Amino acid sequence: MSDTEFSPSALGTKEHWDAVYSRELKSYQEFGDEGEIWFGEGSMTRVVRWLNAQKIPHHMSILDIGTGNGMLLVELAKAGYSNLLGVDYCADAIALARSICEKEDVSQSVKLEATDFLGSFSPSEQFDICLDKGTFDAVSLDPNNAEEKRNQYIETLCRILKPRGLFIITSCNWTKEELLRRFGEEFEMKDELPTPTFSFGGQSGRSVTALVFERKDNS
Repeated sequence: MSDTEFSPSALGTKEHWDAVYSRELKSYQEFGDEGEIWFGEGSMTRVVRWLNAQKIPHHMSILDIGTGNGMLLVELAKAGYSNLLGVDYCADAIALARSICEKEDVSQSVKLEATDFLGSFSPSEQFDICLDKGTFDAVSLDPNNAEEKRNQYIETLCRILKPRGLFIITSCNWTKEELLRRFGEEFEMKDELPTPTFSFGGQSGRSVTALVFERKDNS
């Protein structure tokens, strides 16, 4: 069985997201609207709840890949996590996230950086935990060399995540089985987070998949 074949989409381009976050930043500045939360607030709650249940120390370094408006970082900071970094290749997304973090009084716990995860991002130290809520989905829709960029994503992830570090991904494009195949060479599945189910024609399914992976220690 092959992985899902994705049609190229504007959702996979930087131009699209630059335009989106330009509008959302302007809306926030004019009306205080924080913008869209990918997969809804429940997707953030699931991640925070799982980290708390595992008693993850609050000082551990956490990276949010493609942070957007930074709301996941805000929720993590409010839960007590204090070593947080959000990256996004859209400068207006980082400007929006920074404004929201200041409003929510969590700036001391959150750092933000406008950088391309697949290109210019080069942290000085590896992270304990990496989070992805829709970014790998967007990479998968890139109209230019999507497969190459998916592989590049995994290579970058392995470079910046510690051995035995955790990777928590939320996806609406990939099934559990596809994510296991895609990441299985470098990662082991540790847990599956509960997501809403739907029923149609007597069949049940999920529109969102959320998995916790642990990076293998191949040293």
